[in-house]
Formats: sequence, C-alpha cells, structure tokens
Amino acid sequence: MRRIRTRMGALGVALLAVAPLSLTAPATAAAPADVTVEEGRLTQAAPQEILRRSGFDAVEREFGRGLGRVTAYGEARRYVADEGRALWRRAVDRAQGRGPDGGDLSRDDDRPLYWARLGVTRQLRQWQPDFGLTASERGALLGSLERGSRGQDSIALPAGKHVLRIVLTGFDPFQLDGDPRRSNPSGAAALALDGTTVRTASGQPARIETAVFPVRWADFADGTVEHTLLPHFRPGPRQADLFTTISQGRPGRFDVERTNGAWRGGYPDNARESRTETVPIPAGVPTVRPQPQWTTTTLPYARIVAAGTGPFPVVDHTEVTEIPAGGTEPVDRADGPTPGSTARAGGGGDYLSNEIAYRATLLRDAVRPALPGGHLHTPVLEFGPGNTDPAHGQVTDPDFVRHRVAITDQVRAIVTVAASETAAARDTRG
Repeated sequence: MRRIRTRMGALGVALLAVAPLSLTAPATAAAPADVTVEEGRLTQAAPQEILRRSGFDAVEREFGRGLGRVTAYGEARRYVADEGRALWRRAVDRAQGRGPDGGDLSRDDDRPLYWARLGVTRQLRQWQPDFGLTASERGALLGSLERGSRGQDSIALPAGKHVLRIVLTGFDPFQLDGDPRRSNPSGAAALALDGTTVRTASGQPARIETAVFPVRWADFADGTVEHTLLPHFRPGPRQADLFTTISQGRPGRFDVERTNGAWRGGYPDNARESRTETVPIPAGVPTVRPQPQWTTTTLPYARIVAAGTGPFPVVDHTEVTEIPAGGTEPVDRADGPTPGSTARAGGGGDYLSNEIAYRATLLRDAVRPALPGGHLHTPVLEFGPGNTDPAHGQVTDPDFVRHRVAITDQVRAIVTVAASETAAARDTRG
C-alpha cells in the first residue's frame, strides 16, 4: 500500500501495478445518503459473487434479523459486540480450515470478511429501533462492530516466560473503484495466522495474534491504531515481545521498511477521501514530543533479508523522500533521511501503510523503545494471465490463489525469523 507519487521516482507506482485504474461508473457513482461509499459498492456483481461463493452471503440478512429482536440499547450493545467478534472468528476459522467452507472460493481469501462486514454495518446504519437511537449511540455501536469484526478487541496474548508474544496487523482490500475483485494479502495473512503458534530456532513457541485495519484516513486520525496496540505495548505479563504491521507493496518482492515518515500524501482512501498533512496524533495516547519527522524499524531486518524465507526476495528498503533542512523541495534519498529534514515519504511511501508503520513505531518509542517492531510490505497480489480486466475477469483464478498462499507462507516464515532473533536476544540478556 505505497503512495502514488505525483512524479515517477525510484519507488515507482506500485499501487497502479495491481491493475489499470479504469474509473468506470461504479467509481464515481454517489452512494445513497444512508450508506457509506464502501457500503455502496456492495451492489456490484463481484462483491455479491465473493459473498455467495464463500457462504458469507447470509451474514447481513441474519444480522438484520437479530437486530429486529433487540428491544433496548444495552441489549443492542451486547448483540453488536458479540456479532462483530463472531464475524471475525468465522473468517479466521474459514481461513484456517475449521468448519464448512461455505462454497468453492478458496479458504485463504480475505475478501468475504471485508464485504460481509460492510453488509452488517449497512444494516446497523439503517436500523430504526422502536426505542430510538441517538447519533452518538449509533456511532458507538458501529465502532464496536468495526473493532470486533477486525479482531482489534480480541487480541489475547498468553502470559508466561515460556512463550514469545507477537502482534501482527493487516489491511482491508483497497483501490476497489479500479477493480472490486481485489484482495489484500496482508489481510489474508492476518486471518491465516491469528491465534497460531510458530517455533523459533531454539524451539520456543511464539504465539501470533492479529487484527485488520481499514483503509480510511479518518479512522487513523481517530486513533484506531494506537487504541488497538497500546494495551499490548505496555509492560505487563502479557506484553508483546514483537510486532509487525503489514500491507501490500510492490510487485514481486517483500520490503522491510527501514524508516517511516510523518506525512500523509493525500491519495484517496476506500471512502474516496483524501488527506495531505502531517500525520495527526490523537489526544490521550502516549507519544513522543515534539513529534518526530521520522521513526525507524527495530525489526531484525538484516537477518530477515538474509534468511531465505521463500520464493520472493526480501529487501532492506531504505529509500525516503524528504525536504532537506533549509530546503523547500522534496528530494529522494536512497539511504534514509538526513538530519533536520522534513518527511514527505517514508520507505513505505505516504499512504496508510507508511502511516500505520509510523504510528506503531512512534507508540513503541513512547512506551517501550526496545520493543522489536516495524513494517513489512508484501508483494502485490495479481490475477493470472487473461484475468486482469475487471470488466470481464473472474473473481479468482488458480494463479491468484497460489500467489496469495505463497505470500502468506512467506509472511509466516519471516515472522518466525524475527521471533527467533527476538528470543535469542532475550536469552542473551537473561
């Protein structure tokens, strides 16, 4: 999820590499007043097919029936929270091979969760209960549903010195006006790895807990990243030992992003909104003051790059774009920022992937600077030859599935390498 540069630089235009952005009628059509832009895309053929072929097509209808039986706001709060968590668990179970597959769409697919969530938020947004619902109460219910269905409020790290604790995050699909069939391999990896255990090189178990974030500027400004991660960054018996935020990057390679920048470049999000500004830090969360222009990974990037984790090359990516101290124009730097410069793009660009990396590492620096963590960009997930045109293509194909599975497998291997290095460092400290 790199930024799209207004001029072609060394980073290229990885977002555009997924497929051409042919902005046809669905891209510009306004959503009805009682639904969001994202919810408005549900009427398209591709989302409906994805839901039908995964067995998630009944989720919205069943949720609406349950809402119809709710008779008080307190009951609504419980119902919505339970249903949000149940949707997340259903998607995780499907991805990990538990329960019915619900159809012929491959289990590793992250898209059923995304589209089903929009169906239930649409139901909740349009709900008019007899007992009345204020705007703030509806907003609180929608927030609860978002958090629960993204795994954000069910990260359950175990206690004890015998186990390493890892937090991993992914993203929703994005650029859906260009192609509503798109999947996000970072979200697929989050579903596949949630609640799983890997073994470090020394044999120590490492538990992985995951969450998924929206591709929306407003949610990030409201603090969704910090509020999700802070309980697990604070010192305590269940504190994380390692974290990595993950998003989709450029074709054919993984990037371990060395440096993250405090700048939003303005590319439209899934709500078709744009923000061009310094990354805003929400009130009420620990932070570093004055706000730094740059943060840095503490992942063991050299070891990850050298490890040979899978079919895709892994790159220690050091490029940034800065306005040098005393300067006025952006300059691309291959080897990181210079002292006193102003950020215009981190290694991960100036879109929400850079922003989640910046926010997570800034929070780390404010709470536990020694905590290993940073950002990983996956390869772009591409449809197979002959299936690249969204106007006539299929919602899936064998190459698309193989590519996504291979990315998830390599994410697991990369996280295992990072966990092994973290465990070894902890053993050395005693």
